[in-house]
Amino acid sequence: MKHVSESVEPVVIPKLPRELREKRLQELRLEAKSAAITQAQSRNELAPRATPETGYYGNALLKKPQWTKEIPLYFFCGGAAGAAAIIAAVAGKTGRHDSLARDARAVAAIGGAISPALLISDLGMPSRFLNMLRIFKVQSPMSVGSWTLVAFSSSSVAAAFLDLWRRQDASTIRTVWPLQTASQFLSAITGAVISTYTGVLLGATAIPVWNQNAGVLPIHFAVSGMAAASALLELRGHESPALNAIGIATSLGETAVGASIELRKNSALKPLKSGSSGWLTRIGGLLSGPVPLLFRLLALAGDEKRSRRYKKIAAVSSVAGSLATRFAWTKAGAPSAEDTALLLRNHS
Repeated sequence: MKHVSESVEPVVIPKLPRELREKRLQELRLEAKSAAITQAQSRNELAPRATPETGYYGNALLKKPQWTKEIPLYFFCGGAAGAAAIIAAVAGKTGRHDSLARDARAVAAIGGAISPALLISDLGMPSRFLNMLRIFKVQSPMSVGSWTLVAFSSSSVAAAFLDLWRRQDASTIRTVWPLQTASQFLSAITGAVISTYTGVLLGATAIPVWNQNAGVLPIHFAVSGMAAASALLELRGHESPALNAIGIATSLGETAVGASIELRKNSALKPLKSGSSGWLTRIGGLLSGPVPLLFRLLALAGDEKRSRRYKKIAAVSSVAGSLATRFAWTKAGAPSAEDTALLLRNHS
């Protein structure tokens, strides 16, 4: 007897036209509404309706963010690394701060290597991150961010490695220098995007506390990232006046953002002013703004020994505040998503 093996072709489900998809969605909406009415009638109640008081037929409008702690850590590392790449490019261009540029490249490379690992850890498996790279969509902050993260991580690590190679073998300068310059340039450009895009990503969601601060978040994250990068370089031992100037500017910016949050009368900001997320927001704002600003101003008027000590305190405060700020914004998403009254009031 002959055994004939038949190959089974995979079943391909055709994509429905847009009109049919919209029709099916409408059918599902009507089914949900009909089920809710039937339940209400069985309890001798009036037919339920979507109001700020009753919610959307008893169902949640938005899902709470399911992010793990790796995400705010990713926001922090990516922001600091991106800002460090910018500092490295500027310091390397002047040629007068060679050691500062070297250490800034190292901070960018370390942050660039850690950031994808944190993101993959939150996703649960590397294949999910690779699936995000299957296509590139300019309209999608997540798609743009994923590709930018890959470019930044690769170029920042390459810039640091090529710089180390050039220092150890001067004979390779003619071949290594152009590659290092190109890598540093790409690292700085993508670093500027990395330090802001996470704020854009949050603002692109439907969660009110993020959505209604879409214009503030990228600026806040950029300022916070630059504050953390300059502070880390100061803790590494660099005492450049430029770093202290960056610290003063960023602490002023953080103070302004904190004051804006406190003074604005917007119900969407409630998670940033109350509860555990509110306390974390205020702690992060205090450590990022007024505290380092005070100590940096004291450093300008003190003697050399006190000035150095005040700058260290300001640097530690800035790093802690930048980290707390990322956790605060992330934590505020859950209570904001649960505020059905706010969501329906804004769309009624």
